[in-house]
Amino acid sequence: MTSADRTSRRVGAAVSALWSGSAWRATGNALAALLVGLVGGILLGGLALIWGAAIYSLVHWPVGGWGHAVLYIAVVVVGPVLALWAVQGLTALQRSRLRATLGVDIPLGPRAGERKPWPVGPWLAAATWRQLGFHLLAIVTGVGGGCLVAACWLAPLAAIAYLAAGGPPPAAAAAALIAAAGLLLAAPWAARQVTRADQASARALLGPSHNEELALRLESMTRSRADAVAAADTERRRIERDLHDGAQQRLVSLAMNLGMARARFADAPEPVRQAIADAHDEAVLALSELREFIRGLHPAVLSDRGLDAALSGLAARAPLPVRLRVDVPRPASPTIEAVAYFIVSEALTNVAKHAQATRAEVTVLRERDVLRIAVTDDGCGGAVPATGDGAGDGTGLRGLAQRAAAVDGSLTIDSPPGGPTVIAAELPCES
Repeated sequence: MTSADRTSRRVGAAVSALWSGSAWRATGNALAALLVGLVGGILLGGLALIWGAAIYSLVHWPVGGWGHAVLYIAVVVVGPVLALWAVQGLTALQRSRLRATLGVDIPLGPRAGERKPWPVGPWLAAATWRQLGFHLLAIVTGVGGGCLVAACWLAPLAAIAYLAAGGPPPAAAAAALIAAAGLLLAAPWAARQVTRADQASARALLGPSHNEELALRLESMTRSRADAVAAADTERRRIERDLHDGAQQRLVSLAMNLGMARARFADAPEPVRQAIADAHDEAVLALSELREFIRGLHPAVLSDRGLDAALSGLAARAPLPVRLRVDVPRPASPTIEAVAYFIVSEALTNVAKHAQATRAEVTVLRERDVLRIAVTDDGCGGAVPATGDGAGDGTGLRGLAQRAAAVDGSLTIDSPPGGPTVIAAELPCES
């Protein structure tokens, strides 16, 4: 391919770019940035002018008088408030501009406007100063870039007006036409460069910083985990209600019918009586196991009568003496109370199975927004929670730690050989 062919291809590409959609989108964004930059310059410049005039008056006026007091209030209070509103309003306007012209959605960072105390809090946030920096930069780059793009597109009109106005010499006329053609062909490129720089600065200054992105992601993950825990607890409650109102009632009816049949056919042949007795015993056993299963899903007494009554039931059913102390002036959230119940239940189960203890003590206290749980026994100690690599043998203890961690709580186990063992948990009451 000869150099002439390459040149013609480049000229053809430059001419075809004049009608491309990307060039027109970039041009529209540059012109919109020009308008918004002018608005920002008028707002921020007007506020700076008023504030500077107020400070000048404070310096040169004699101290005292109502006028001095009003100016002082305007400088100290009204100025920062108006500037904050201007920054937030311009930020919303710039985001809307980028969304409308380019389809670019700048992610929101932490809401600096909600920081307390207002209006001092928002000015302490780095996001507010980044946004202010973008708006000051947009006065230069937005207005300058928009004027450059507009000048490139309007260059032919300016050349025609120049030729029609005064009849310049042929050399000047030819130079004007060549310059106008060059600027027109460069217009798409200039619009794309201005838009690229505008978009990059908007993402860097209007969007969240890297640390803020991590904080937002952590907050989103925390909300998702809390929603998942709440959804699982709701599903357990639904299954408990369905089993309680459905399968359990049928087993109760079956056990009653078999019990009546057992009494009614007491004089029946031995094989018949034995079959009825075995069926009755199995029905009673199945009913007992189903009740334990339902209680393990979500005890009804916890929803009906609260944590104190539910823990009292656990202590009463324990195979060893349990001293219970519950001091919860205000109930925690249902999810937290369910986690507390299952921690105490599993801890007492472990005491009964493995600790060789003669007594246990359960303490549940609410201190401000923290629910503190302690389960102590006088057993042999040596309890070690299972780990992911297979070390330890306390899979139930590991489950307790996982339950606590699911609601941003913590669980510690102090179990030296020979005892005593103390399982302590701290749960945030409002998770």
